[in-house]
Amino acid sequence: MGVAETFQAFRDEYVIGKDQMDSISYRYKRITRQLNTDFWETQSDTAHSLYIGSYGRDTAAKGVSDVDIWFRLPGRLYQQFNNHQGNGQSALLQAVRASMQKTYGTTSLKADGQVVVVSFTDGITFEILPGFVNASDTVTFPDSNDGGTWKTCDPQSEMTAFATRNAQANHNLKAICRMARIWKGQHNIAISGMLIDTLAYQFIDSWGEKDKSYLYHDWLVRDFFLYLSKQDRTQEWWRAPGSGSWVHKTGAFVAKAETAYDNALEAIRQTTAGQPTSARLSWQLIFGTTFNG
Repeated sequence: MGVAETFQAFRDEYVIGKDQMDSISYRYKRITRQLNTDFWETQSDTAHSLYIGSYGRDTAAKGVSDVDIWFRLPGRLYQQFNNHQGNGQSALLQAVRASMQKTYGTTSLKADGQVVVVSFTDGITFEILPGFVNASDTVTFPDSNDGGTWKTCDPQSEMTAFATRNAQANHNLKAICRMARIWKGQHNIAISGMLIDTLAYQFIDSWGEKDKSYLYHDWLVRDFFLYLSKQDRTQEWWRAPGSGSWVHKTGAFVAKAETAYDNALEAIRQTTAGQPTSARLSWQLIFGTTFNG
């Protein structure tokens, strides 16, 4: 196979499969329906609810373990919980948890700081972020830590910025985000999905071949790992696309990016030399056996 066919085959392996997507959709709708029943007096399984995080940005890959949902609460409840005696933010999360108990067992549920977590036996975890929409379309959400505070995020701006740049880059932005997640999982790298997406968003804007197809995905991988390897090792924060929120570094990744870059260089050299088996082995040093091209 040529480069384009090889990376198309790789894509077929790293994208989330239909069965898992159907399972996620089924659970999302059950969660949404129950919350709507209790907070909005409607049984809609889609209203007031939105995928956010990597699944919402469509950058999640095979092996996804976390699905994030923002659920919009009626504005009248803000004053109720803001005026609550004690930690109103914790009380709000407990109210959402109590709603989820009607659908899922208590052993699979917990209120954790800012979200209600629903854990499933297949390893998928749903994190529900309840909140209130602001006039600016940002979201006010509860943080029950340290006595309770209200915080603000802007997931819609992040998703809009990401989708716009991905379209401008012939969908190469989402492709490199997914491939980087396979690399992360293969080598247990302490880099968050949000930081992967943030750095990929910055990288793709000036990448010279961003309008190209799968034929350039070997260069896409090579050049993105070169970009990662050039990051300042002392830098701790970056700005998220769209929202400008701070994205924190959770661990070291530069050295492993350097190794991945070297392996990508070798894979490309072997492909040019007409050695596809050796090239595949070099790509597998980066991505593991998910890469079978």
